Amino acid sequence: MNVSWLRSRSALWTRTVLSAALVLTLTAPAVHAAAVPPASSAAPAAAAVTGKPLTTENVDAFLKPFFGSKDVQAQLAGAVVVVVKDGKTVVKEGFGYADKAAKTKVDPDKTVFRMASVSKTFTATAAMQLVEQGKLDLKADFQTYTGKMAFDNPFGVPVTVADLLTHTTGFRIQDPLPEDINQDFTTKVSIEDYVVKHMPPVVREPGTSYMYDNFASMLLGLVVEKASGMPYEDYMQQHVFAPLKMDSSGFLLEGKLKDNLATAYDATGIEVDLYNVTPTVMPQGGMLSTGDDVAKFMTAFLNGGAVDNNRILKADTIQSMEEYRSSIHPMLPNTTYGFEAPLQLQGAGSSSKIITKAGDLIGFSTYMFLIPEQNTGVFIAYNQQSTLREQFYPAFIQSFFPQYAAPVKLDAYKPKSTEALKAFTGYYADLRMKSLVTTVSVQNGTLMINDGFLGSRKLIQVDDNLFTDELTGKFTGFTMKDDGGSAYLKEPYLNPFSYGQKGPDGVGYADVPASHPYAAPVQMLQSLGYLPNDATLSFQPEAGITRAQYVRLMMESSGLKGSSTEKLAFPDLQGHPDAAFIQQAVELGMIEGTASGEFQPDRVISRQEAAVLIWRAYNKQYPDKLFEKVKLSGTTDKWAVPAVKMAVALGLYGPDFKPDAKGAVDYKSREALSKKENAAILYALFTKPIDQIVSKLSQQAGDGGK
Repeated sequence: MNVSWLRSRSALWTRTVLSAALVLTLTAPAVHAAAVPPASSAAPAAAAVTGKPLTTENVDAFLKPFFGSKDVQAQLAGAVVVVVKDGKTVVKEGFGYADKAAKTKVDPDKTVFRMASVSKTFTATAAMQLVEQGKLDLKADFQTYTGKMAFDNPFGVPVTVADLLTHTTGFRIQDPLPEDINQDFTTKVSIEDYVVKHMPPVVREPGTSYMYDNFASMLLGLVVEKASGMPYEDYMQQHVFAPLKMDSSGFLLEGKLKDNLATAYDATGIEVDLYNVTPTVMPQGGMLSTGDDVAKFMTAFLNGGAVDNNRILKADTIQSMEEYRSSIHPMLPNTTYGFEAPLQLQGAGSSSKIITKAGDLIGFSTYMFLIPEQNTGVFIAYNQQSTLREQFYPAFIQSFFPQYAAPVKLDAYKPKSTEALKAFTGYYADLRMKSLVTTVSVQNGTLMINDGFLGSRKLIQVDDNLFTDELTGKFTGFTMKDDGGSAYLKEPYLNPFSYGQKGPDGVGYADVPASHPYAAPVQMLQSLGYLPNDATLSFQPEAGITRAQYVRLMMESSGLKGSSTEKLAFPDLQGHPDAAFIQQAVELGMIEGTASGEFQPDRVISRQEAAVLIWRAYNKQYPDKLFEKVKLSGTTDKWAVPAVKMAVALGLYGPDFKPDAKGAVDYKSREALSKKENAAILYALFTKPIDQIVSKLSQQAGDGGK
């Protein structure tokens, strides 16, 4: 649903701890870390270079070397690509295997792929059909059709059908749960039952912010069901699939759809067991289809909604679905009725002339992009988790339609003063995943951005509230409140499919003033909402933090709500307010207990114990050998040495800890972890580019430590 695992793209504690929770979240585009000059140029120049003609021969000549390259082969099980233009299929081709063990090749006509979030485009199509019929009003409260639902909305503004379509609901994030991917092929769960059970509150004024919203698309499916008076899957079959002769498409894993489903593989190429989804019919991501069937849909859509005298939409409805409905800047559009902006290209942003839909489910990824003014549509699907589409899309555009990748020429703008730039500064938490944080600051008159992926780099102003990332050549945009304060940002890595929301300035505490050496970590946690933002309170920075408090903050900062498991791992967790968070950490392998068989939640945690919990989350990805040469002084128990070395190497400590003359650090391992040091650890996890640190250590190890 543009659904996937978050691919190694955050501070590792987030990456590891959240792996279970991110089954159905958005995948960000791959990072292009090569430094490029800032874009000097919004509309492509008239003399832009044109690409190769989109012929069968030329597309074949592009596809064969692309899929034959070592890089693609290394991450490929099987894939299907279909290209349509001017009402005809230009290319329809399979690559690799639908089933590696059986050596079954991908067949564009037969091999079924999970469409994941591409399903949303088809759900939107159904909704727009009902709008045409007068059965749906885009401006109406969605509850007009579903009936009154129990959820909080303190804003006095309804969530409309259009908000569901454009991902501007203001809902608190409510992605599918880990247990919604399961091996239960008998239990049937209806869309309505699922929605009623999991209905989220509205936490931002509807229509004012963009956040990719799986739950909104599920609700839209329920709206289709209620407004049409038919089960959702029946409506889709009769009114979308049948008219287009999409005979190998549906939402139920049964019959030939199950028999012809490609085998799923994880990022390492290991086969993933067959799984089902909950609800049983999942409007936001449960569609099954073939490359040939998707080609039929793209052809009809690009042909004004009809093909072979079979019409699914009116021509003016098609045009309305091609129009972007919100943006933080024209170069950074968000969504249409059913589509989303394309991946950003360096210097070119996201072209509003192209509409796309991406999707991910375990072992499957999809990408459909349409260029209406070229009457062209492209669809790629593959059955191994990878960044293949992030490589495919820019390569295809550069080859055939380079005008959409050309640097844009922006109108004249008024450069912002240093004082004006300060309105942008602060901590921005991703609306979908609060644990993904962007820090914006002003240093020596220059706007700087920092995150846990690329580290710190400059933002160079190129338009009003639009900046180019000096490192990547891609755009970051801001939107301002009426009072002049910045409210949201959109950038290509942490928040490519949602906004980051600026938190209030942290005000510190009576015992942690601005001059305190730990002020920055404490104020960040206040801004992000993990600590009370009240300067009259005392923080007690030297006080120890209990084991339960430490685990809870670690889980909450990873976006987890705690385990729902009733049978707890330790007897002394019964009735404890933090039991669900501790149980979650147990299930994630971060906690193993104590010699007594209890957890002792209210005992103050030692620094080395705290390091071990993080080490257990990191260790499978970052082996101990990377940190063997880290020098420690002081006393650390043997069982904690690898964890403490990792913590020192990654900088998971505050300013009180300095290497000695020999480069060794006394981590004070046996001492209690203080509240200020815990704040420093979380601050480091939010802000340090861990992957870059580890990469340097790995290179040093490969060079013999030279």
